[in-house]
Amino acid sequence: MSIFAEQAFWRATGSRLIPGNSVRILKDADENYPAWLKAIESAQRTIHFESYIIHEDEQGQVFADALSEKARSGVRVRLIYDWLGAFNATSNKFWRRLREAGVEVRCFNRPRFNNPFSAFGPFDWLGRDHRKMISVDGRVGFVTGLCVGSMWVGAARDGVEPWRDTGVEFSGPAVAELERAFARMWAACGRPIPDGEIPEVNSIQLSGDVALRIVASMPYSAGLYRLDQMIAAAARETLWLTDAYFAGTTPYVQALNAASRDGVDVRLLVPQATDIPVMRALSRSGYRPLLESGVRVYEWNGPMIHAKTAVADGRWARIGSTNLNLASWINNWELDVVIEDSRIGEEMEQMFLDDLENATEMVLTVKRRLAPAPKTLRRQTARRQTARRLRPIRLRERIAGGSSSRAAAGAVQIGRTVGAAITNRRALGPAETRIMGAAGLLLLAASILAFLWPAVVSWPLAVIGAWVAVSTLIRAFHLHREGRGDERDQ
Repeated sequence: MSIFAEQAFWRATGSRLIPGNSVRILKDADENYPAWLKAIESAQRTIHFESYIIHEDEQGQVFADALSEKARSGVRVRLIYDWLGAFNATSNKFWRRLREAGVEVRCFNRPRFNNPFSAFGPFDWLGRDHRKMISVDGRVGFVTGLCVGSMWVGAARDGVEPWRDTGVEFSGPAVAELERAFARMWAACGRPIPDGEIPEVNSIQLSGDVALRIVASMPYSAGLYRLDQMIAAAARETLWLTDAYFAGTTPYVQALNAASRDGVDVRLLVPQATDIPVMRALSRSGYRPLLESGVRVYEWNGPMIHAKTAVADGRWARIGSTNLNLASWINNWELDVVIEDSRIGEEMEQMFLDDLENATEMVLTVKRRLAPAPKTLRRQTARRQTARRLRPIRLRERIAGGSSSRAAAGAVQIGRTVGAAITNRRALGPAETRIMGAAGLLLLAASILAFLWPAVVSWPLAVIGAWVAVSTLIRAFHLHREGRGDERDQ
């Protein structure tokens, strides 16, 4: 990579490329969970565990027991969970048992009128800690798309398939940057980790020959959003994307379209069945412009594909928690590993092609409607993929002639569609008919409701207004007190 490209990536993400690491790709819970538990069992000094959701089920109890055992043995165990992520997943009793065992547990961003750790106003509690990571002794780290829960394991006896997901394990100097990312989130929830406990990058010995960067994004930083657009612009041969809750912005979709028209093999794999049913309709509403530009779109045939990965040109890969929607790019705290290595890139390509064997390609029919590809075309594609496992298939023919974050992504997609209809700033396609129809019906229903029963509308607005007013007054009071303190210090 040229020095100019590296400088651009560093400025976009705020994260430098760190060489000298060993990396292992982990597929599904079968590979991720045992690796996590083995690392936890080996801990001697510290365990840092951060997860958007830890379900209070069989798998959640397995990890709770492992963390509790290490805390009782004297290991410093710190755990961060997200308030909204755990809202319906975990009880206070679960967290109390962990604390009683000696685990230091902190809840991220629960609603309150004045949050001293945030600068995002009265609705700062909408921003979520969507990260999933583990770091042990500053020695080994994990970044992943998996939370903790039985849905990732499945139930073979009952015929329930596990969720498909991807994570990464690494050791080497980059673990120091992962620890630093955790420390920032820990400080956002309370007292910071003492100085000297977080290792420096140059204090960790080289462990391999893989260069990677840790991209720890936060609200409104948009670091990974810029990076994703840059990769779409820089890819020369292939750009293969897997995403659980796709709702691409217009600029990002245009970047993918431009790459495809320029001859890049762009593919997108998304769920067919999803834990948030509305996301399927929202994702499908964005297929048409992609398909018309030659981007190939696939839907996973299993119960849920939850992975958030990308691989470009067989040498650049991304694995982590960030979905391709505005909620992840702009609103949340997210964590991803970006790897620049041909071996890892080829492994990610192989994994993507394996996933396509359990996916259905979506195309446009003669009547310009969205539909699964005919079986004959799917069989031809499968044979070509088998023949050329690690290289792109240049098939250009088109048939023509578990959160508030996901809800926010859906709301953004609806808002974009409705806004486009009102302002006439972009053309709308037939694929957006359902969104337009649903939005129109909802607005009509709200208007009728407001006309017939004004109190039903005015009371929620009054509550929201009171929340904003009280939060603003409390914030003003704190700022005033800080100002008085500064005057006394002078």
